[in-house]
Amino acid sequence: MTYLNSNQLKQYNEEGYVAPLDVLTEEEALATRNEIELIEKEMPNEIDKSGRYNVHLISPKLDAIVHNSKILDAVESIIGKNILVCSSTLFIKNPKQEGFVSYHQDAKYIGLEPHNWVTAWIAITDSYEVNGCMRMWPKSHIELKDHNEKFNEGNLLTRGQTVEEVPEKEVKSVELKAGQMSLHHPRIVHGSGINKSNDRRIGFAVQSYIGTNVKQTLGKNSVQIARGEDKYNYHEVINRTNALMSEENILMRKKENNYLQEIFYKGAKQKGSY
Repeated sequence: MTYLNSNQLKQYNEEGYVAPLDVLTEEEALATRNEIELIEKEMPNEIDKSGRYNVHLISPKLDAIVHNSKILDAVESIIGKNILVCSSTLFIKNPKQEGFVSYHQDAKYIGLEPHNWVTAWIAITDSYEVNGCMRMWPKSHIELKDHNEKFNEGNLLTRGQTVEEVPEKEVKSVELKAGQMSLHHPRIVHGSGINKSNDRRIGFAVQSYIGTNVKQTLGKNSVQIARGEDKYNYHEVINRTNALMSEENILMRKKENNYLQEIFYKGAKQKGSY
């Protein structure tokens, strides 16, 4: 059992995130990277830009991470024993490219209410300051803040949604070794800088694990039952993948990604690359 201890729960509740948490071995992380890069090789552009969502539906390695018992134990400590998987996102920053993530709150555009959910961000490669690790503004999860929609070049977010005037001196870098993860609250302000290293920085976000009492208020998307039971039945349930890049799962992922695009761009005046 790898439930969060009292100090870890205290950090999460007070600061809005907890890290680092050990969930994968280095070998498991490397094997996952290899599978991601195999998909990129076999299916060019399939998981680039707006294709980065729900890759766990075509990748058995990412599927195994989504349903990893160590991760689910930690998640259960926060949202309870009935856990649904509501989409995932790959964040890949290639070396010397200008990709970054502006300061934002996940809850602002994702439509999941109430906020009984949590995002797990798993480092597939080492994630540290020089290659653009996540940066958290502790205690910023108390309320939702105003966001500007910049649609700016290099921003890995759908609309370039940005919280302005974040006090940099209060922001904390969340450095993770490959195989470690952070858990963060739906409302915490966070972002990340560009990759200045000579290797890729690959992060995999289960975005998000939701309690069964959580509804999708901006559209629809399907879920997997990761643990416990769903007595509310607010969402359609889909199966786990059992084969790498199967035609059936590719079609299912396309449908789910179309749902997500409708949610992420609800009410937007234009559409970005992601």
